Amino acid sequence: MPSVSQTTFENTLADFFRERLQTEADNVTPRPREDTLWYLGNLLARFGDSDQVFSYDRGELGMRPLALLYRDALEEGNPHHRCLILRQLGDLALFMGALFPESYTRRGISRDYFVGMGGGAYDYLGENARHNRRLFSELSRRFVRLLELVAAVCDRDRAFDNSDVLQLFRRWRETGDPKLAAQLRALGVVLPDSGSMH
Repeated sequence: MPSVSQTTFENTLADFFRERLQTEADNVTPRPREDTLWYLGNLLARFGDSDQVFSYDRGELGMRPLALLYRDALEEGNPHHRCLILRQLGDLALFMGALFPESYTRRGISRDYFVGMGGGAYDYLGENARHNRRLFSELSRRFVRLLELVAAVCDRDRAFDNSDVLQLFRRWRETGDPKLAAQLRALGVVLPDSGSMH
């Protein structure tokens, strides 16, 4: 169970991203729906915690390939569990395709791979999820544009509100929390070695 400070931090980070999404969405025609922007803000805050992106498999820390998540979804007999896997697939495809395209391009993986995987996962959810079908339908239909929106919001060259980033940095310096460090790194902050903090 997350601690109160962790929950507060995640809410603050979600608000941080939602505010930037709201501003950047003014440049998108038609503008994404409010619930879609809210969902994207929460997605970015959630993936700011590396435990949400990486997992242990056979004793190694890594990210499960999207193709294997897709296979898991195809093999899952329980419709609810299939939707959970496909939501994870769609969210990861959006996040990884927006934030790390150059890393995957060097490995020969194009943006079309993320669009196909993520858009297809959200399309299924738009027709079969218990809740938020309209939201998932928009994520599917506008996947490319929303991927570009997330990329613009998370651009490391973007001038973020310095007071927000500074507040996160101070909390990390006070606590040394590795989750806060991961959140800051996701924002492009280069952190000093832990030994140099003392």
